[in-house]
Amino acid sequence: MNAVQCPALFISAMASGQGKTTITAGLARYHRNQGLNVRVFKTGPDYLDPLILEQAAGSPAEQLDLWMMGEDLCRQYLYEAAKTADLILIEGVMGLYDGNPSGADLAEFFGIPVVAVISAPKMAQTVGALALGLKSYRPSLPFAGIIANNLGSQRHCELVIESMPKDIPVLATFRKSDDMVLPERHLGLVRPHEIEDYDTKLDSIANIIAETGLADLPNPLIFKETSSQNSTESKPLTNVKIGIAKDEAFSFIYPANVRFLESHGAELHYFSPMHDDQIPDVDCIWLPGGYPELHLEVLSKNECMKVALVDFYESGKTILAECGGMLYIQESLTTLKGETWPMAGLISGHGFMRPKGGCQGMQSAMLPEGEVRGHAHHRSRSEQQGEPIAFGKRISHPAPGEPIFRNKGLTTSYLHLYFPSNHSAMIELFTASGLLTACSKQTDTA
Repeated sequence: MNAVQCPALFISAMASGQGKTTITAGLARYHRNQGLNVRVFKTGPDYLDPLILEQAAGSPAEQLDLWMMGEDLCRQYLYEAAKTADLILIEGVMGLYDGNPSGADLAEFFGIPVVAVISAPKMAQTVGALALGLKSYRPSLPFAGIIANNLGSQRHCELVIESMPKDIPVLATFRKSDDMVLPERHLGLVRPHEIEDYDTKLDSIANIIAETGLADLPNPLIFKETSSQNSTESKPLTNVKIGIAKDEAFSFIYPANVRFLESHGAELHYFSPMHDDQIPDVDCIWLPGGYPELHLEVLSKNECMKVALVDFYESGKTILAECGGMLYIQESLTTLKGETWPMAGLISGHGFMRPKGGCQGMQSAMLPEGEVRGHAHHRSRSEQQGEPIAFGKRISHPAPGEPIFRNKGLTTSYLHLYFPSNHSAMIELFTASGLLTACSKQTDTA
């Protein structure tokens, strides 16, 4: 079994909203500015944070999750990154011990030292107690130290440092500042391409980090190649053309899903439901999630695209529509202001944006083809969709998860699927009509 060495850190926190992404991105940008090759991963199902981390590091940022991906794939991703990287950074999700498996489980499994971010605008010496609890809650966890964030003054920083147990380093203290905040919206941080001076913002954070203990590289760790990998010698999606919606409204796409389709031989064609007036000549369509609610007028007025999608649906060809993609293929979507816009209308159903709440969490899609792991994260509700064929399966909670609908060749739900979690199921889904169409074309040509 091959092995390589590379320094690595796991950036976690005591809860969400502590500044993990900002600090991880700033740290990646700082070391990149020093000429290092930095690879960054995000724990859990997240589309937005990886975009920011990728912008900061100048290299691909992807998911790393024990439940969604499995141990072997996580190990292989880390090994492949370590072969070329000078530093690996992994951003956690929520709090250090939240979830099953948690960020702590991932860090301990691979022996990666943890740095915990504690936002402390309204506490001082209590930070020491919180740090002690995070470290001692699981003594076997490699714990590198803490970062105190959003402090009010130099004296505030001194009080936090004085409160710390001697065996817990304070790697950095950051004063509350607009320079240490990245812009947000209802589902998370704003995507980098939406802001002109995003790189300037990242460089500013990197300059602040340069003056802290985070500027020093951690000790190198050993990363091993996994002993078992899914074989891609056969290409069951060869001759299958898959159209993928990708534009300002639809962008929640795991890079691993794209690699999965390509590695199995699929021919990918991207199109824009916002700007294009027709669908490429394809056998299947994947409508991923995104922010259709931010672009309703353009989507609604593109009648040519809506007609093309209805025709594709009526032909019985395979369509996978996830979350925002599902909202788009229903009859209408209503904004928080009560404005209702007609959508593509492939199936019955009406979407409504919600000011708060919604659903998030890991679930498996219980498809007829097999169980595919994924997650839900939305701030909307959908009504009058008909009878579901199945429901998502939560990791531990017994309540049914998201409803899954199937009409003709269309499969749709709020769930975002991680294709590599079940190779055979996803191949069967995309070849249900696609392979038959491709074979028919070959026969007609012959």
